[in-house]
Amino acid sequence: MKTTNSSDISSQFKGMGTTQMNGFRTKRMLLAGAFAFAFTTACATGPRPTPVAMNAVEKPAATVPTTPAPVVGEKGDANNLFAEALKAYEAGDLDAARKGFEQVVAKEPKTLNAQFNLGVIAEKQGRPADARAAYEKVLFLDPAHTPSVMNLGLMHRHDGQFEEAIALYTKALQTPGHEHDEPVLNGLAATYRLAGKLDEAEVTGRRVLARSKDNPEAYKTLALVAYDRGQYRLAELLVVNARKVAEKDPAISNTLGMIYLKMDDRPRALAQFQKAVSLDDNFAAAHLNLGALALSYRDYAGAERAFAKALALDPEGVDGQLYLAYALDGQKGLDPKKGVAAGEAFEKVLARHSDQPEAVCGAGWAYASDRAGFEKAIAFLDRCKELGATSAQDKQLITAKVQGLQNMLKNPPAPAPAAATAEAEGEPKKEGAAATGGAGSSVMNQLPQDTSAPEQAPSEATGEATGEAPAAEGTQATEAAPAAPAP
Repeated sequence: MKTTNSSDISSQFKGMGTTQMNGFRTKRMLLAGAFAFAFTTACATGPRPTPVAMNAVEKPAATVPTTPAPVVGEKGDANNLFAEALKAYEAGDLDAARKGFEQVVAKEPKTLNAQFNLGVIAEKQGRPADARAAYEKVLFLDPAHTPSVMNLGLMHRHDGQFEEAIALYTKALQTPGHEHDEPVLNGLAATYRLAGKLDEAEVTGRRVLARSKDNPEAYKTLALVAYDRGQYRLAELLVVNARKVAEKDPAISNTLGMIYLKMDDRPRALAQFQKAVSLDDNFAAAHLNLGALALSYRDYAGAERAFAKALALDPEGVDGQLYLAYALDGQKGLDPKKGVAAGEAFEKVLARHSDQPEAVCGAGWAYASDRAGFEKAIAFLDRCKELGATSAQDKQLITAKVQGLQNMLKNPPAPAPAAATAEAEGEPKKEGAAATGGAGSSVMNQLPQDTSAPEQAPSEATGEATGEAPAAEGTQATEAAPAAPAP
């Protein structure tokens, strides 16, 4: 998935010079990454596509009709085929479900939900092009078919195609009878924010709350708009309003954690990220933020665990893969094999983005930690040296490093020392290496645990004290993308 916030991961690391090339980052840099994680992964953790019932939308219509009672038909008719396909889907047999829905569409080409469900299955099977085609077939017949609008819009947002998503939502809202479709409006507001159109996002969020004053998605998006504008007290107020009506939503705690980080209140931020995980252990954004916070404390082992969990939940998360590489790289001074693992993680990033500078250079320095990776290290360091972003000082370091590696490769391997260090390889010594992820408890667990995040909205005086004007109340927050309709 592409980064979907206006300040993506790569931009956080440009211009870091020697520090960036050697894989050593300051706390400020790491916290910048934490925010990028939250915005990126909120998209990734949106509701997964869900199949819908047989006759919810049978033909193009100005309004979506209510679902009729199930019709019992002869074996092999469209209704029975749909029911069998849905049963196969629920049992996890996606191939059988796909075949069944294809049979339904062959018999009844305007059975829109069967076509939609083919898109759902294609997404689950890793066939995004087929999923898009399936949703587009539905929307050709009914531009306001909400499940297709939401899933296709989410795909556009995942790929950074914000204008396409905006056009999709706008067309659905222009369909008679769908002008106030809340899920679509929330999706539109969230996309406006991701596209950097904060005024439009705010207006659309207000539009939702004008008809549904307790809509948590609207409050969440407006909170992120305030966050993007640097109005952190206002953002906190809006998130707390969302919590009043959706206290079990992990995205709310995650967003509140992001706000507290911006307010330089790490203990409360940590408590909120942990709360998000306690509410839903499958919420990848919170695991990513916990990992970023662990990196800022040089708790590399803790960061590795958090990022590994996030990647297990979202294998396509390039940002999580990049930061997992950093976490592994931070441990190579104690265990050179971690450097090789870091190099492999950087290579996985490059498989998606072949010219990402931090991944190219990071792979070179990571592989240089162990003899088994020397040849790859030389190749990546040579590539790093040729990058336009590489400073003259970094080029000198790389030249010396490559010469050292080449000399070592010419000689038989020496007996392994009791404890290998990056400094022995000619690389600058990493501060706090002894605190990284060996034995002992996680640094994160030693932080003050402040779970007293306000459950009630702060007083209006809080916002006034920062000079922030009362802002609109509004639409979807944390980019936990609008929910696909329930079956």
